[in-house]
Amino acid sequence: MPRPTAAQLVYGSATVICTTLALLLLSGTESGLGVGLAAATALALGLLVAVRLPQPRQSAQARTAHPHHTAHASAGRTHHALDSLAGRERVPAARSSQQADRQHSLRR
Repeated sequence: MPRPTAAQLVYGSATVICTTLALLLLSGTESGLGVGLAAATALALGLLVAVRLPQPRQSAQARTAHPHHTAHASAGRTHHALDSLAGRERVPAARSSQQADRQHSLRR
């Protein structure tokens, strides 16, 4: 389960506080049971608000930094972007320096 974001904590806490105050003021209860019921209701509503907030989207850079979240890595095989082009296999890592200089690479 992912960690809660700052927005989830803020919205959930604000919901609990505002709901508790509103329920106590509107109900006018002074008994311990009424206060406990209002607090439990407010906590449940705050949790619901915090959970329902949308999660921030993960950037492409963060996805490449954590490849274990992709389907290919979970299958036990690493994926290279050029693997699927025309059924070609990956170029072996051991190349002469002249071959490496002639080919374009984004990793330089």
